[in-house]
Amino acid sequence: MLDTLDAPAVRTWCRLSLAALGQAREEIDALNVYPVPDGDTGTNLYLTVESAAEEVDRLFDAGTPSLADALRAMAHGALLGARGNSGVILAQLLRGIAAAFGTDPAVAADAAALCRALRGAADAGYEAVAEPVEGTVLTVAAAAADAAEAAAGRDPRADLAAVAQAAYEAARSALARTPSQLEVLSRAGVVDAGGRGLVTVLGALADAVSGHSPMGPLALAGSRAAEPVPSGPHTAAPGSPGYEVIYLLDAEDDRLPALRAALGGLGDSLVVVGGDGLWNVHVHVDDPGAAVEAGIAAGRPHRIRITHFAAADGSARTGYPDGWPGPGADPAGSPRGVVSVVHGQGLAGLCTDSGATVVHADPDRPPSSTELAAAVRRARSREVVLLLNDAELRPAAGAAAEQLRREGVRVAVIPTRSPVQGLAALAVHEPGRRFDEDVVAMTSAAGATRYAELAVAEGESWTMAGVCQAGDVLGLIDGDVAVIGAVIGETAAVVLDRMLAAGGELVTLILGEGVPDTVADHLVAHVRRANPVVDTVVYRGDQASSPLLIGVE
Repeated sequence: MLDTLDAPAVRTWCRLSLAALGQAREEIDALNVYPVPDGDTGTNLYLTVESAAEEVDRLFDAGTPSLADALRAMAHGALLGARGNSGVILAQLLRGIAAAFGTDPAVAADAAALCRALRGAADAGYEAVAEPVEGTVLTVAAAAADAAEAAAGRDPRADLAAVAQAAYEAARSALARTPSQLEVLSRAGVVDAGGRGLVTVLGALADAVSGHSPMGPLALAGSRAAEPVPSGPHTAAPGSPGYEVIYLLDAEDDRLPALRAALGGLGDSLVVVGGDGLWNVHVHVDDPGAAVEAGIAAGRPHRIRITHFAAADGSARTGYPDGWPGPGADPAGSPRGVVSVVHGQGLAGLCTDSGATVVHADPDRPPSSTELAAAVRRARSREVVLLLNDAELRPAAGAAAEQLRREGVRVAVIPTRSPVQGLAALAVHEPGRRFDEDVVAMTSAAGATRYAELAVAEGESWTMAGVCQAGDVLGLIDGDVAVIGAVIGETAAVVLDRMLAAGGELVTLILGEGVPDTVADHLVAHVRRANPVVDTVVYRGDQASSPLLIGVE
């Protein structure tokens, strides 16, 4: 439990927020009925926090930052990556927190400072929105600030964790009340989607400073009323603007009043956040060109995104100045592509030879949704199958797929958990089949492939197979430690015996970086002796993440 907030806690807060939003993304998307029922609030908040987390990680890569530096990086990253109405407001809330903590290291970042930060966040949020509405994320932010101040007022000795917990619990309560404050929520039988996202972020903050898990089960009590969320086309209500326009703007502070006035006359849901010459502008309008021109009159708009709420097929559709299907894309590509996430040059070569576009993954930093989306665009296809080869990538992949669908790309995510499952899926890929049939075939092939891997223990730890020590070779089957050994070849042989006891016709071995070919020779001979009818294929993957990957089909 922390007595004061510090830079590592900010980094933890970012990571916990991103993980929690990744799990809650689809739920929050389904709650999204205000201000426009476009079903993307969870995705937008995930992308906003992902950008914040990446900025903080880059700061730590460069050295050991101060608390002020970490908070500013978090706020700046959120500003750069803010998506949608709720994402832009969240960026301003984080900016308010960073400003309240200030830059003086002599000022303690204790419970009192957190109270000031939460109040600063709420005030900044209300100031950023041209026409604040109660029953939204703003109401939840204000309730959190009120509760933090009340907790500190009741007990001057209240610690940081107690204040963060009070803010989180009050935010939950305020969220449950939002349907009584906003008629559109009451009619739909849901709570406010942006408020639900903020509760998730505040829960992650309480977790980061206390070391406990205040979130509990991810679905909040009262997050959904008895009536189901309306389904169907995401279109603007009659009489509402048909487009969302969002862009970054380089402009002097004194140009903002005229910009707000111009945009306020064009539409609604106007939010302008930022400062120090860089702003994020969000507005709903009927004339997107005029909204961009207003930005040009104020400064230099860039990263312009225009979303039509009522595309011809009833779905929201995002457009970019560079054209379909996204920045830098060439629409004259193949009708269907496959994108595969891999570790190691050998695996990359195998996937490329099979016709896939490859995303090179760093073992210490998995690819973001932005990087996954960029790889799909590089495939230059209107239909794309995305092979993750890592279970932890599912939240980022879901957010990437949601972005791409709004650009007109048909995306299917096959949640392969290992590269051997990805190779099995690629082996049955047939571009000439109907898209749905191809996805089913690839998913079935991946699901029929049992997977295992070897790893080297970094320290003493309890596992399902017993206690391991630093340097032990661990054999993981379907993600769980099943064997603890001393030598790679012998441990792998035991793993293979256990896997083949359940049957199998083909064994795939993928050698990691620096693993000699003699290991594969030993295992091929072992399989031939024990299971003469089982074929074995060996590839050099050169992955640093695991000395050996195993697949059994």
